[in-house]
Amino acid sequence: MRRSDREVTEFKDITAIMEKCDVCRIALNNQGYPYILPLNFGMEIKENHIVLYFHGAMEGTKYDLIKQDNRVSFEMDCEHKLVTETETGNCTMEYESVIGQGHMEMLSDDEKYNALCLLMKHYHQEDFPFNKSVMQYTKVFKLVVEKVTGKKRMKNTN
Repeated sequence: MRRSDREVTEFKDITAIMEKCDVCRIALNNQGYPYILPLNFGMEIKENHIVLYFHGAMEGTKYDLIKQDNRVSFEMDCEHKLVTETETGNCTMEYESVIGQGHMEMLSDDEKYNALCLLMKHYHQEDFPFNKSVMQYTKVFKLVVEKVTGKKRMKNTN
C-alpha cells in the first residue's frame, strides 16, 4: 500500500468497516476482463476468518463465470464525505474501504436459510420473517475471504 499512513491493519477495525458497508462489489474473471457486480451481503466471522454471503436468481452470467474460475476480488467502501478547503482551493474525500480476495462456493439447500438470516442481520432486520417459499428460487453463495486489507482517509479535526 502506497499510503501506509492510511492503512487499517487491525482485523477488528477492518471488519468494523465491512459492517458499515451496504454493498460488496465482486470482480470475476471474464475472458481477460473483470466482470464487476454490486451485491448485498451478509457476513460471518469465525476464528478471524471472514465469510461473505450473497443471494441471487437461479441462473446468470456470474454463476457461469464462477463455475469457470471461482477466484474473486472484492471491494467495499463507506463513510464518504467531500472535504473542501476554500482558502487553499483544495478538496479531498474522506472514506473507509476494504479490498480483498477469496474464492466462491455455492451453498446447498440445507445451508441457504442460515446464510439468508445473516444477510438480513447485516441490514438490521435480524428477525424479519422472510417468505421461506422463495428459497427454492434463490441461489445462495459465499465468498471465503483469503486476503483482506483496509484503508481509511479521515481529515484531522485538530
